Amino acid sequence: MDVKADLPTDRSRTLMTVTLCSVVAMFEGFDLQAAGVAAPRLAPALGMTPAQMGFFFSASTFGLILGAALGGRISDRIGRKAALIVSVIIFGLLSVATAAMHSAEGLYICRFLTGFGLGGALPNLVALVTEATPKARANTSVGLLYAGFPAGGALASLITVFVRGADWQTVFLVGGIGPLLVVPALIFLLKTAAPTASEQATPKVGLLSALFGENRAKLTVILWISFFLALLTMYLLLNWLPTLLVSRGLSRPQASIVQVAFNIVGALGSALTGLLMDRTKRPLVIVGAFGATMLAVVLMANVQPTLALCILAGALVGGTVSGTQAIMYALAPSLYPKAIRGTGLGVAVAIGRGGSAVGPLLGAALVGAGRSPSQVLMVLLPIIGLSGLGALIFVALQKAQNRAQD
Repeated sequence: MDVKADLPTDRSRTLMTVTLCSVVAMFEGFDLQAAGVAAPRLAPALGMTPAQMGFFFSASTFGLILGAALGGRISDRIGRKAALIVSVIIFGLLSVATAAMHSAEGLYICRFLTGFGLGGALPNLVALVTEATPKARANTSVGLLYAGFPAGGALASLITVFVRGADWQTVFLVGGIGPLLVVPALIFLLKTAAPTASEQATPKVGLLSALFGENRAKLTVILWISFFLALLTMYLLLNWLPTLLVSRGLSRPQASIVQVAFNIVGALGSALTGLLMDRTKRPLVIVGAFGATMLAVVLMANVQPTLALCILAGALVGGTVSGTQAIMYALAPSLYPKAIRGTGLGVAVAIGRGGSAVGPLLGAALVGAGRSPSQVLMVLLPIIGLSGLGALIFVALQKAQNRAQD
């Protein structure tokens, strides 16, 4: 009788946690793409050179790497909810402050600190959703969470299309005020389970022990490599796809439409992949998602440069590559016990974000070397394949370890 009485409460807590965390993820996705969306108006308005714009784009990534590593570690000490709320307040306030800057130096500082807040929130979002959801549905919840990121990116692009008179500041104001409005809901509605007696009795461990102890060393390194390559792929596409499309003959507004399709179908792909991870064997989903991504990239590299065909190809690339991201974020929490999950997730996210910094630089090097758009895209094929292989090896080794422990 008592168990039945508890079920609705558990379900409502899970639903509320997934909903609130997905909303925060949407604003994270919005802010992660805000700089690229604002750039065409920001650069001429402030007279910024291409080199200065490069620093502007990179500042938030470096802040995010630091924030993820520290935010996850801190959440294991003070709790997920508190760490998440502080992180959301930081990236909300600093996004608003970005809109008030009139110098390149001010923009760099604000974007770095915005990234710091974004990074602190991300591992906590994944940990909260994983810990609030029954194991049989955890991948579905993580897929829904990750869907918020491309959905937020699509929203950022749509603002400049449909909001008349929107200047570059509008994007950052929306990206900052939105998450700040969510903070009261996080404070009063986000519920976290009280730690069990065994969790309270678990001794605190050092960083190296958390990452590499209890036979986790090999799995941790494989996870990092796969994460790094997966985000390298995603962010090369996010940053360079519009430019590559324009170089093939599309107008900038048409390239923006393709980018919106990339993000919208990306949200659907993330949710579907998470659902499949719970409904079928994980190796099949991994092979399907990474294999489909490679096929979609080949299609994009060879498609005729008409708007309709590019929208279709861009949507397929977005849906499949976002599915691979959902896989990585779903696999990571399973490696680390709850007491050190924030630490493990935070460092994995930080390593992955290193890939998000390298991806755009790789694209720039390839374009600078005279590679065609098709050649730039085809370079991604072995990277995607290695990332998927890493995910497969991770699952196989983890299954073997679990069987040995049983």
